[in-house]
Amino acid sequence: MRSGIALIAVAATCAATASLVGCGEPPAESRYTGSGNTYGSANAGFETCMVTDAGGVDDKSFNESGWNGVKAAIDANPGVYGSYRQSNSSADYEPNLRASADDDCDLVIGVGGLMAEAVAQVAGEYPDQRFAVVDAHVELDNVYSMEFNAAQSSYLAGYLAAGMTKTGRVATWGGMQIPAVTIFMDGFAAGVARYNQVHGTSTEVLGWNVADQNGSFTGNFDDTSAGRSLTENFIAQGADIIHPVAGPVGMGGASAVQDSPGVSMIWVDSDGYEAVPEYKDIMLSSSMKDISAAVRVAIDNAFAEGPKDGRYVGTLGNGGVGLAPFHDFDGAVPERLKQELTALRTEIVEGRIVIDSPAAPKL
Repeated sequence: MRSGIALIAVAATCAATASLVGCGEPPAESRYTGSGNTYGSANAGFETCMVTDAGGVDDKSFNESGWNGVKAAIDANPGVYGSYRQSNSSADYEPNLRASADDDCDLVIGVGGLMAEAVAQVAGEYPDQRFAVVDAHVELDNVYSMEFNAAQSSYLAGYLAAGMTKTGRVATWGGMQIPAVTIFMDGFAAGVARYNQVHGTSTEVLGWNVADQNGSFTGNFDDTSAGRSLTENFIAQGADIIHPVAGPVGMGGASAVQDSPGVSMIWVDSDGYEAVPEYKDIMLSSSMKDISAAVRVAIDNAFAEGPKDGRYVGTLGNGGVGLAPFHDFDGAVPERLKQELTALRTEIVEGRIVIDSPAAPKL
């Protein structure tokens, strides 16, 4: 067994038919008037334009993962070129998407579930233009949707947390109360409940009530001080494992955990041990979703002139979501717990366990 439970390879085979060779060319100036944030050769025949949510491409979370997917597609195919426009607030979504469409980008990608409405609006104005959206499903003929059943990976994270807590209290909190966030929280709480059922324990989840679909949120994805304050509050209540679902706001929580001996964290989206190495000493694991691979699949699909209204749903089965290795905590996680997690993963993949969440993708 690899470190942790060694879940999840890169998602399914990409759709493009072009040969997978390295780009090998330095970033070049865009062939259109844009933000200047580019990657690849401006002489490439296919241009992908990404619009970020607030936080930018170095947010250690979904924006950065999306941009990494763009770069991976370009590295694999010299015929693709990429650029991004950064949104500093929701007011920038539509202008950025519209500007990308006006620049004749071959594929315009909106990153983040908060951008779904803006993508739907702008895509409706440009019916011949290809669009894609991360963390949402937009039912238009020219929008490729990327979604993730993160309840599956966070179910494993919750089970892990319940098996590792010393205080009998764990906590989860979010940035904003939107489906892309609450799906993690639903899965986490369900995993804790499953552990309690199996082992006769009574570990309590602070920060989220599944029945009421209500809990603790900072209200944004950029206020790290609010993330620290929420985390300190939960630690004061006895929580010794924290699962923030808040992108870069989670780093505020990580700073509070790092200052609290005996407390650890389960990160989201990417492997926190690698994404925020300054906090690797407190990273028990991460509930991951492979946005990078999904974005690359979307680009390959568009480059190969696949369906404009395609849909990707990341699951444990296809590698789109997963539990990260335990890294420095590997020796602290009991072998029996590792085996239980591996068995649970199999049951989820085979459909014997279905995690209920109102935010789960509707297939």
